Amino acid sequence: MSDSFTVLSEMASSEAYTARGVRMRDHFFTVPLDHAQPQGPTIEVFARELSDARIDAEELPWLLFLQGGPGGRGNRPAGLSGWLAEAAKHFRVLMLDQRGTGLSTPATRQTLPLAGDVAAQADYLSHFRATDIVADAELIRATLGSEPWSIFGQSYGGFCALTYLSFAPEGVREALITGGLGPLTGPADQVYQATFDRLRTRNAEYFAKYPEDRELLTHIMRHTSEVEELLPTGERLTPERVQMLGSFLGGNTRFDALHFVLEDAFTSTLDGVRLSDTFLSTVSAYVSRAANPLYALMHESIYVQDSPSDWAAARVLALNPDFLPDAPEPLLTGEAIYPWYFEQDPALVPLKGLADVLAARTEGWGPLYDVAQLAKNTVPVAAAVYSDDIFVDREISMATAAAVKGLQVWETADFHHDGIADDGEGIFARLLGMVRA
Repeated sequence: MSDSFTVLSEMASSEAYTARGVRMRDHFFTVPLDHAQPQGPTIEVFARELSDARIDAEELPWLLFLQGGPGGRGNRPAGLSGWLAEAAKHFRVLMLDQRGTGLSTPATRQTLPLAGDVAAQADYLSHFRATDIVADAELIRATLGSEPWSIFGQSYGGFCALTYLSFAPEGVREALITGGLGPLTGPADQVYQATFDRLRTRNAEYFAKYPEDRELLTHIMRHTSEVEELLPTGERLTPERVQMLGSFLGGNTRFDALHFVLEDAFTSTLDGVRLSDTFLSTVSAYVSRAANPLYALMHESIYVQDSPSDWAAARVLALNPDFLPDAPEPLLTGEAIYPWYFEQDPALVPLKGLADVLAARTEGWGPLYDVAQLAKNTVPVAAAVYSDDIFVDREISMATAAAVKGLQVWETADFHHDGIADDGEGIFARLLGMVRA
C-alpha cells in the first residue's frame, strides 16, 4: 500500500478557535477516491484538530482518533472531558470524519446517485473501507508533516487500527484500541453467531433486573403487529424495529436507561391504549439511519474479504429463533443489518437496490489485514477487551490479539462497549501507560 502514499493531499485549514477549553482548527484534505489511481477522481476528507486551550500544543505529537462505525463521523466534543482530557495532556488530537461521513464528501441517499446507476454506486462505495481510511490517514499525516503518529481506535476504529498496522506500520508510533479487535479471517457469520450468544446472556441479565419489562416488551411487540403505530417520520413501527432497542444493552451507561424508555410505552387515548408520543419519539431516534446510512450499507463489508456477505446477519438470525419477532418471548437484538432495514427506514428505502448489490458483490472486497505482517508487528499496541461486549465478541478479540505480535491485552468485565463513555480518562491513561511501559 505504501506506493499509493506518494501523492500528498491538498489541505485547506481554518484559523484556530476555542470552545469551552478546547482549541480547535478545521482541516479539509483532497484525496483520491481510489488510492490505486491517484490521478483519478477525488473526494474531500475533513478532520478537526483538538488541543487543550490552556497550553501551547503546537509542539505536541499527533494522535489520530479513529471513530467507531462504520459510517460514524468523528466526535464533536462539547468540552475537555473524558478520554480527550487525558489525551490532550500528551497530544494534539486529530478527530477524523472518515470518508463519506460528517463534513467529508458525504455518501447518502441524496449524494450517491451522483456516482451513476446502482452498479456505479457500488463501485464507488468499494473505496470506503478500512484500507481506504488508512490510505487517507497516511496522506493526511504526510501533509501535516507528522512523524509516525499515535492512533486510538474505538470499536470499528480498532479494526482500522489493525488495518493500519497491516499495511502502513511505518506511519504508527503506537496504537491504542478499545472494544475493537475484530476477526482477521473467516466469514461474517462467525461474528453474528458470537454476538447473538452474547446478546442472549445480556437479555437474561436485563430481564432478571427488570422482570416486569419481559411482559411489557412482549406486549409492545404484539401491539405493534396488530395496531398501526406511526413514528414521527411517518412510517409504521414494526416489532422488529422495537427489538432494535437492544442497542441499549451494549453499555453500562445505557443499560438502565432502557427501563426508563419502556416504562413510558403506553398511554390512554380516545382510541384506547396506544403507544405514547414520548416512546415513539425515543424509538425513532434509535432506529433511524438517516444520520449514518453508511453504517447500514457497509456494516457487513467490514468483515468481508474476497467473498460476498450475502446478508450474513439475516442468515444467522434464522438459526436463532428466540430472536425472531414472532418468538413467544422475543429477545432484543443488537448490532446487525437486515434486508428489511431498507424497506422500513425512509432514509434507506432509496438505497435498497444498492444494498442488495453490495451484499452479493464478489469483486472489490480485497484483504483488510495482512496476517503475516501482524505476526511480526513491532509497533507497541495495547487493547481493552470487554469480557461481556455484545458488539465485539471476547473470544474473537482474544484470538485476534494472539495473532498480533506484542499486542498487550487488558481484559475487564467492569465496562461494556461504551467503556470510553463510562471512564474514558482512566481507560486511555491505562492503555497509554501499557504501550509506553
